[in-house]
Amino acid sequence: MNKFLDISPEVANALANNKPIVALESTIISHGMPWPQNAETAKKVEDLIRENGAVPATIAIINGRLKAGLSHDEIDTLGKAGLSVIKCSRRDLPFVIAKGQHGATTVAATMIIAAMAGIKVFATGGIGGVHRGAQKTFDISADLQELAKTNVAVVCAGAKSILDLALTREYLETQGVPVIGYNTDSLPAFYTRESDYTVDYNLTDAKQISDFLQAKWSMELNGGVVITNPIPEEFAMDKASIDNAIQQALTELEEQGVGGKESTPFLLARVAELTGGNSLTSNIQLVYNNARLASAVAVEMAK
Repeated sequence: MNKFLDISPEVANALANNKPIVALESTIISHGMPWPQNAETAKKVEDLIRENGAVPATIAIINGRLKAGLSHDEIDTLGKAGLSVIKCSRRDLPFVIAKGQHGATTVAATMIIAAMAGIKVFATGGIGGVHRGAQKTFDISADLQELAKTNVAVVCAGAKSILDLALTREYLETQGVPVIGYNTDSLPAFYTRESDYTVDYNLTDAKQISDFLQAKWSMELNGGVVITNPIPEEFAMDKASIDNAIQQALTELEEQGVGGKESTPFLLARVAELTGGNSLTSNIQLVYNNARLASAVAVEMAK
């Protein structure tokens, strides 16, 4: 066991007894929405996972300790601290640990800590990817490199539509990361159910996904799997309106010189403003939807 890792009693019991577990990230708490909605949403996601037969393991860094499973008080701590909490990817973990600080985990950091704890299934909103204009900026999310080497399956609503989906798709293919569509041939684009790009394999139930994961890792084909789960139809957004909002947000991003790990929070917040908050509602609902599917996959894997 890693000396910096604390596993909550509920998660430790689940690990010891081969119960299904679903990891959850914490950036959505600190950077995804305002207090108290952020903490309320995080607790609701945990409740949904329990209702669907699995144990939630929200992952974060609290006072320099890696946490697999948070108490409600710890969720509240991150929610109240908000943007002052360091957003942690792989490169940030040593700094936050050494300094004894709080950290909110991205997809990459959540995968790392989940793998340390022995958790194989992780639910999030959308993965990071290759940013638009990356041909000049080389702005590529560390999430993609983590997916290439860490054995955790990530259930998401596709890559965030603020990204360059074509280049993200190519990067994943180069790294040998399978992209599964849950009852879809089209790569979901976060706020919308479809895009102009395809998935590798369309699998139609949780057992098929579980069989795929177990075959992959049994052959020691290391690395993650992207399981894309389209946003429920009633919460999907109009493609033209979301594209217009994204284009305006990207223009403002460039004008204001925002870059690095601040890019995604800036763009998501601005898109939410430009859509009158509709994108935030969609964001929450797709996380709930992903939590349900991840729970079903974890239940199958525990059989």
